[in-house]
Amino acid sequence: MLLGVNIDHIAVLREARKINDPNPLDALGICKLANADQITIHLREDRRHIHDEDAEKIIKNSTLPVNLECSINDEIIDIVCNLKPQRATLVPENRQEVTTEGGLDVKSNYEQIKKAVEKLHKNEIEVSLFIDPNKEMIELSSNLKVQWIELHTGTFANIYAMLYGNLSNTHHSIKELELPRTQLKTLLDNSKKEIKKASKYANELNLKVAAGHGLNYQNVTMISSIKTIQELNIGQSIIARSVYTGLYQAILDMKELIK
Repeated sequence: MLLGVNIDHIAVLREARKINDPNPLDALGICKLANADQITIHLREDRRHIHDEDAEKIIKNSTLPVNLECSINDEIIDIVCNLKPQRATLVPENRQEVTTEGGLDVKSNYEQIKKAVEKLHKNEIEVSLFIDPNKEMIELSSNLKVQWIELHTGTFANIYAMLYGNLSNTHHSIKELELPRTQLKTLLDNSKKEIKKASKYANELNLKVAAGHGLNYQNVTMISSIKTIQELNIGQSIIARSVYTGLYQAILDMKELIK
């Protein structure tokens, strides 16, 4: 299984002090040495972490493929076409959100997504759609002739954190998931089954399948055991662990878990 390392949170640390340290560009060589398979970054409309110059330098200097996550905004798509990463992953974007919540609504945004996909393909950029594990979204993605989908694992990760972590004892507790453990176990099992079923169906439609959002060192093996998923994109948990272990070791630890 392939591992894309999302280095956005290095830029988050930089932007916290509004200086040029740490520089996400410095992570490229470490990611390669640790046998990461891909660099993933998200160029948000509000430029809250990765900036245009970051994206340009990373794409120019990375010897690993670069997966550039972005919204379907016309201006952003034009920037991506000029930057020419190996892949663009189209994601929903809300300027008030802390992180991307939920998959792209392909049905409601079909014509705009179609326009973006056609423009990206014209510029020889492969396209992935970040979607919920939903049959209709997968079929619409196939109709758009994208090469990849990335299944949103945020719901799965939230349930896992409430069941097996201490999230419920913190101020970040998810109110709608403050449920009996037996009920959470059922929800977690159903969520994994939903992801597994969706990835299998996508493969049948000749779509390559990635997964990501909220995956960490505790929950990742439940997803990496799904054989129809070819790639995981993981960022926050790797960068968080690197504070203690260093980035090289943090990536090696994750690679070992997803074997």
